[in-house]
Order: sequence, then C-alpha cells, then structure tokens
Amino acid sequence: MPINLAISFAFVVAAYLIGSISFAVVVSKAMNLPDPQSYGSGNPGATNVLRTGNKTAAALTLLGDALKGFFAVWAALHFQASLNLADWTVPAVAFAVFLGHILPVFHRFKGGKGVATVAGILLALHWPLALGLIVVWLIFAVGFKISSLAALIAALCMLAGMFYFFGNTLVSWTMVVIALLLIWRHKSNIERLLKGKEGKIEGKTR
Repeated sequence: MPINLAISFAFVVAAYLIGSISFAVVVSKAMNLPDPQSYGSGNPGATNVLRTGNKTAAALTLLGDALKGFFAVWAALHFQASLNLADWTVPAVAFAVFLGHILPVFHRFKGGKGVATVAGILLALHWPLALGLIVVWLIFAVGFKISSLAALIAALCMLAGMFYFFGNTLVSWTMVVIALLLIWRHKSNIERLLKGKEGKIEGKTR
C-alpha cells in the first residue's frame, strides 16, 4: 500500500490550524477578561492569565493549550498505520501544532511561548517522560516561583529524555528544534533572569 502523502500533509496543516487556537484569548473573551496581550507580560498563556486573579481562566487556558498539542500528535499516531501516513508525519505534526501556538494564523501571528502545548505533545509521544518533566517544572516553579525558569529547565531535561527514550531519530531532533524555539521565545525572560528582575508566579486575589 503506497504512502498517503496527501493525507500526511493534511494532518500537518490541520495540526498548525489547531495550534493556532489561542486558548488564552478564547477563554479571556468567553469569561469577559482583558485581552492577555494587554497586561502583565503580554504573553497569551496561562501564567499571564493568572495575573487577572481568575484561577479558573488560567487553568482552562493551560488545559486547552496542552490538549491541542496532545490531540494533534495523538491523532497522527493513532491513524498512522491505518491511513498509511508517511514516517515523518508524527514529528511534522508535533512541530506544526507548536508552530501554530507561537505563530497563530488566527491571532495575527502573535502567540504564546508554547510550554503547555509542548507538555501536551510529550504526553502523546511518551506519557512517562511528560509526567517526569511536569514534576521537574512543578519542583522549580514551586521552589523558585518563577515560571520561565521552570520551563527552561524542563526544556533542557526534555532533550535528554527524548534521546534516551527515542534515540537518534527524527522525532528526537524535531523536539530539539521545538526546545530551541521555546527557549528563544523566552529570550526576554532570560535577560530578566540574568538581571534578577524576572517576575514571580502570583495571581491577584478575587
């Protein structure tokens, strides 16, 4: 049975469009909250939404951004054999859904940093690794109360985990590219960390 390139590409395009749904914006509009790009760090992500003091909105943003990453990759994995998708489909879908999050076509290409979406991608690829990295994130987030620092450390640990579990494969190298982009998206956070001026995780009380 020949490889179905058309459907493989369709999965990749669909993944990008799914990734382009910014749940920070969607949830904020639905709950009559300010545009997340208009306050705090300006980043449309769960940590910034938490600055409104609405923990439910922040949780829904986190869940939505993670689920879109999980669903896109899970679908590619689930249908790869039955639809005879190309071998590169799963890593391409993982990259596309992440790219959609950081450069969303539905939101003028102004997206988030991708931490929750990467967590969702990893849950679909290898859930024990994902859970281990979530624990790493929680340890540093709770210990230092700095979300960006926790994300950067988890991203570095992810690279070691990917090559340990998947070896020298396309999916591992795809996650290297994703990790580098995630770190690049945190460049302003890194500058503030080096200056000791990075903001801490906190939400207003309501």
